[in-house]
Amino acid sequence: MSASLAHHSVLIVGGGQAGLSLSHHLQSAGVDHLVLEKHKAMHTWRTQRWDSFTLVTPNWQCALPGHPYDGPDPHGFMNKSEIAAYLDGFRAKLQPPLREGVSVESVKPLPDGRFLVKSSDGECTADQVVVASGGYHQPIVPRLAERLPASVTQLHSADYRNPAQLPPGKVLVVGAGQSGAQIAEDLHLAGREVVLAVGDAPRCARFYRGRDVVDWLADMGYYDMPVTAHPLREGVRDNTNHYVTGRDGGRDIDLRRFALEGMQLYGSLQALDGDTLRFAPTLRAALDGADRTYNSINASIDQHIARQGLDAPPPSVYTPVWQPEGERETLSLAASGITSVIWCIGFSPDFRWLDAPIFNGRGHPVHERGVTAVPGLYVLGLPWLHTWGSGRFSGVDRDAAFLAACITERRSALLAAARPAQQLGCPA
Repeated sequence: MSASLAHHSVLIVGGGQAGLSLSHHLQSAGVDHLVLEKHKAMHTWRTQRWDSFTLVTPNWQCALPGHPYDGPDPHGFMNKSEIAAYLDGFRAKLQPPLREGVSVESVKPLPDGRFLVKSSDGECTADQVVVASGGYHQPIVPRLAERLPASVTQLHSADYRNPAQLPPGKVLVVGAGQSGAQIAEDLHLAGREVVLAVGDAPRCARFYRGRDVVDWLADMGYYDMPVTAHPLREGVRDNTNHYVTGRDGGRDIDLRRFALEGMQLYGSLQALDGDTLRFAPTLRAALDGADRTYNSINASIDQHIARQGLDAPPPSVYTPVWQPEGERETLSLAASGITSVIWCIGFSPDFRWLDAPIFNGRGHPVHERGVTAVPGLYVLGLPWLHTWGSGRFSGVDRDAAFLAACITERRSALLAAARPAQQLGCPA
């Protein structure tokens, strides 16, 4: 690509499960394309996960195109090494036209309808471009982190590996979403003293009435519901994931039980004044809200069982096992013995390299099922791109197949050079 200005029918930015799933469908359609990956293909599963990480969805939901899970435990939860092996098998089977270690520096539409792509390995043009680099680019760390004492070790969840990585002392985990709750549990199980700043993340049961909750929701059609049919519409893309775990065969994560066992729970972290951390008085409301979601999901399963006349164990309602006596709003770093902070408050998108008028005021691409307003420019692999599974192993194949059909049709129209692409249901 660096020797001359190469041209490709399709250029895919990102070699994760989304980009390679699209490559699978484009190969099947005989469409010339190239995948560029800044690091190694699917690197985040190896480099941004802690040692005890497992999937929170059962293995049967791992359904990359042409590569369904075929191991001995479809209702189990793959650990970090098993996930890597599953993905390695997908790549080996696919043999994609992939260039690793190539960073895309800019993508810009040209007047003739093509795209100019500048990368660390030179320039090329493409008739169509697919942004499959995900939406989790920049780890979020608040500015108050700059004022923490140098003696306090700070990590983002993407860099946390295990409790032994941290110095002796108490650990403050900020954020109790999916990553924060699981990392807090990892530390807690290792005997570390944990202070957990709890936000408004919801939770769900792992198993209910004899089955994994995911199995029930699949039967109920939840994972096939498009974002356009969701009560929140596009707003669901901003939702925090429910916390639950697949560790040790899968179980609930109950922050109240952790509190009974010695974990210190606070509301969301708000400020740092000198040595004093300040928290919002929101702990009780956060715990109650998470439990309402938990019971609401179970109640919807109860209704499904009743409608279908299914035989299942009896229903139940979660009752809190612990209540905070009051809202603790301050904590001294020195007096509490906190020596480490792990920031588990997510990531922000960074599409500064994409010079195209497709973004909203928050920096997120605007699209309809991955098709943007710029002809020939698409996005793939984002949460709730089309359904709940769009950013996961379970639903990315459907999205990739849809975009491959749109891309193939537009390519045919470009080759014919006689008419605009007919969309076959693809948004204009």
